[in-house]
Amino acid sequence: MALTHAVLSFALLGALLTITPGLDTALVLRSAVTMGRRPAFATALGINVGALIWGGAAAVGVSALLTASETGYLVLRIAGAAYMLYLGVRMIIGAVRPGRDEAAPREQRTPSIWNTFGRGLLTNLLNPKIGAFYVAVLPQFIPAGTSPLGVGLLLALVHDVEGLIWFTAIITCAQALRGFLGRRRVRRTVDGTTGVALVGFGVKLGLSSR
Repeated sequence: MALTHAVLSFALLGALLTITPGLDTALVLRSAVTMGRRPAFATALGINVGALIWGGAAAVGVSALLTASETGYLVLRIAGAAYMLYLGVRMIIGAVRPGRDEAAPREQRTPSIWNTFGRGLLTNLLNPKIGAFYVAVLPQFIPAGTSPLGVGLLLALVHDVEGLIWFTAIITCAQALRGFLGRRRVRRTVDGTTGVALVGFGVKLGLSSR
């Protein structure tokens, strides 16, 4: 397999996976609806940095080592499930409980850029299935005679760029509909739905074996 063909084939697979509705999409959409453009892009950037770290780790074999280690995988899986449950429960509580600071200016209620970036980053870093995906997929797209590290990082970067394009489209659409999406009832619905999704992902991750 030539390098160009490998990159294009992986790009097609990555694009299909990127647009498949999941936790990352839900987090970015929630940030765009409830916090605005900048926090949404910070969340998206955090998610993509996390994915790039996993891709780089897979390329150098760290993720493969983690996948082979039952104890390491178990610890990371429990930590990831706990973090998702924590975020999900907080969002659900915020959606059903009347906010005491609803009258406060939006700028005072919006988390900092670093806060939203960190949330996106941790969500991906604490999900060992991301690492397992790269370990399972990347080797199949690395042509013989090429640098596994270099090509692995290149493929991970391609996937990252696709993710940023997808998240940009989501954020742009959310901003175009901000008049409707900015309503308190809609924001609470998005928070509640995202919270339920996070709890579901957390439970599924916590109960899964691999």
